Amino acid sequence: MALLSVAPLVSTWCVDKPLVGSSEAKALLRKIPTLEMCRLTKSVTPSISMCLTTTVSDDGVQRRIANHHSNLWDDNFIQSLSTPYGATAYHERAQKLIGEVKVIINSILVEDGELITAPNDLLQRLSIVDSIERLGIDRHFKNEIKSALDYVYSYWNEKGIGCGRDSVVNDLNTTALGLRTLRLHGYPVSSDVLEQFKDQNGQFACSAIQTEGEIKKVLNLFRASLIAFPGEKVMEEAEIFSTIYLKEALLKIPVCSFSREIAYVLEYGWHMNLPRLEARNYIDVFGQDAIYLTPNMRTQKILELAKLEFNIFHSLQQKELKHLSRWWKDSVFSQLTFPRHRHVEYYTLASCIDIDPQHSSFRLGFAKIFHLATVLDDIYDTFGMMDELELFTAAVKRWHPSAAEWLPEYMKGVYMMLYETVYEMAREAEKSQGRDTLNYARQALEAYIDSYMKEAKWISSGFLPTFEEYLDNGKVSFGYRIGTLQPILTLGIPFPHHILQEIDFPSRLNDLAGSILRLKGDIHSYQAERSRGEESSGISCYMKDNPESTEEDAVTYINAMVNRLLKELNWELLKPHSNVPITSKKHAFDILRAFYHLYKDRDGFSVTRNEIRNLVMTTVIEPVPL
Repeated sequence: MALLSVAPLVSTWCVDKPLVGSSEAKALLRKIPTLEMCRLTKSVTPSISMCLTTTVSDDGVQRRIANHHSNLWDDNFIQSLSTPYGATAYHERAQKLIGEVKVIINSILVEDGELITAPNDLLQRLSIVDSIERLGIDRHFKNEIKSALDYVYSYWNEKGIGCGRDSVVNDLNTTALGLRTLRLHGYPVSSDVLEQFKDQNGQFACSAIQTEGEIKKVLNLFRASLIAFPGEKVMEEAEIFSTIYLKEALLKIPVCSFSREIAYVLEYGWHMNLPRLEARNYIDVFGQDAIYLTPNMRTQKILELAKLEFNIFHSLQQKELKHLSRWWKDSVFSQLTFPRHRHVEYYTLASCIDIDPQHSSFRLGFAKIFHLATVLDDIYDTFGMMDELELFTAAVKRWHPSAAEWLPEYMKGVYMMLYETVYEMAREAEKSQGRDTLNYARQALEAYIDSYMKEAKWISSGFLPTFEEYLDNGKVSFGYRIGTLQPILTLGIPFPHHILQEIDFPSRLNDLAGSILRLKGDIHSYQAERSRGEESSGISCYMKDNPESTEEDAVTYINAMVNRLLKELNWELLKPHSNVPITSKKHAFDILRAFYHLYKDRDGFSVTRNEIRNLVMTTVIEPVPL
């Protein structure tokens, strides 16, 4: 198929036609033949490396494939999953426990009450809020959390706070935990309070004896330091000090629940931390903390609720995962051998950042959109020929089922699945938003496809852009915008146009998230991509702009840039007195955390056999023992 054929095709499509609904789309989808041509049959040249093989497909075209490992999650296995935790008895027990835990929390919040004394009333409030959030049950206690934090904030001052409202000396543990928790909830608190805990040499001071209490102070200092805003030098100093201190402490203390908590926090921090994964790990820690060992705290009630909630949601996950796996199996995707099949992994990420049972559309939409994006990535980066990519790009812009008729056979099914999935999510979004949001999705999709087309041309011509040009395009081609926009519109959160502008393009939040993920991904994937003939990456483009630099220099520069951008992103999410509430921005931010988690050790998009497989098992497949 020659590029010359694109011109008359585009001119034909320019005739205005009404967009069709899903019935016509489904009818055309059924007409598309089985994609046997996509079952690659013979290799004709050795691979450039283990990452790339050149093959001849059944249509006689020599194509490149990236040799990604196959789908790890057989549909028969997914359909065989079962769990008892969807039964009514478990739901009824959970509801009873929610009421009992509210009584416990409210008794803690009673000023001068029996369970709380003036010496530690602030620390107790912060600790119970922190634990409820880490256990993943905070959605049941929004009013109680607000009451506790309002109380703490009423005693906050420029020097921080002590353990209790009448404390004469401010306390590092309580101040650090307060700084973190209040900032995450939008209270205007300054990091300058940490200056009070430095010695005369300007260094953070701690006792030479590393008791559990001393280590706990530094652990909360580390956790607070991660919620840093741009220009906060004291937060950078706190992070450096606490990281060194905690790593040394881990070498000295015995292996126990507390040491595992420290190791978890050091490994995942905040931006890589996933709420459901944290809940699973914190369930094993909670109750072992000395602050909760008073019998009046009734930690067993809170712990039982956390376990029940984890397993009840686990039963919903299985239902949603079965639906998604069947969607994948019954679609053209299961017939394609060249792309990465990561629908189960994407669903896992979605269910790790949103555990509200009412948000099924968000989780399933997230998984479907990002799986589609991954298939498109593999088409544009490796499998597709330039003339085919031009046709597909034009088809996306025409946005009509008839556009599929002009595409190569393997692209027809992909195009129609894209068309139908975007429409399906637009219908879900309309239920939530009360208006048609399809144009938002189409604009995002067209920008995404255009960015892919630009990268395909770079690959085809061997062109290496400047770092700035690469990043301007790469933050779009990562797919953060298309993968975020439609799923969040299905939530029960209103997104009027002025709020959507603060989340979607051209918002600073969207720009930062796309840039961070593109650069973080490059650090882990540039070598494999280069071996596939994809020369452009943040590393190679930086080295082009700076001819004397090494790969190590480029990686160091990009890591520093990512850290700076993360602080800017923190500000965009948490800045006080914003016209857009944190709750409206949180899902967009958490989607970044999900993909940042994928890049913790390697390119988690491409290699999911290790850490990501364990994430699926821990947070989706296996319940927590009661």
